Amino acid sequence: MNIEPGYREGLDELASHYAEILRLLGEDPSREGLEKTPMRVAKAMQVLTRGYSEDPHKVLTDALFEENYNQMVIVRDIDFFSMCEHHMLPFYGKAHVAYIPKGRITGLSKIARVVDIYSHRLQVQERLTEQIKDCIEQTLHPMGVMVVVEARHMCMQMRGVEKQNSITTTSAFSGAFNQAKTREEFMNLLRE
Repeated sequence: MNIEPGYREGLDELASHYAEILRLLGEDPSREGLEKTPMRVAKAMQVLTRGYSEDPHKVLTDALFEENYNQMVIVRDIDFFSMCEHHMLPFYGKAHVAYIPKGRITGLSKIARVVDIYSHRLQVQERLTEQIKDCIEQTLHPMGVMVVVEARHMCMQMRGVEKQNSITTTSAFSGAFNQAKTREEFMNLLRE
């Protein structure tokens, strides 16, 4: 088996499982419109779950700089797409991340990469929020970290309660953000 560049092992096996799923749904996976669908879906799923093969801590440490800056750093409106682990349907939205450095900063794009890595795993929004916070906290050792994630969940929009306009917001914070005044400053900056 040759693994195509950009894909992980198990691609052919994954495609064969999707062919079986199509059969179980009452479809004919050999018909013209579906003939290549199992491999397309297998490739899509590997892309959507590529975060399992990436190390978010390494992403941060690859661009770590000594800097005597101790005010809030905010990267907001980070678009993300993830897959709900309960129904394997997408949820998507924006993440807002703040940290207060203590002698070390990282490249701003690296914060967005951390969000990207964790969101490209089967997830629940609550865990995603915590994982982003924990990664930044454990790698940069800042004075504090706060993460707010706002998302729309297709499992709520397409099935179940079918509420198309609902948005779920989660937050996680540590250190200096345990103070209400610091959290309030972050939230006010998000509203601007």
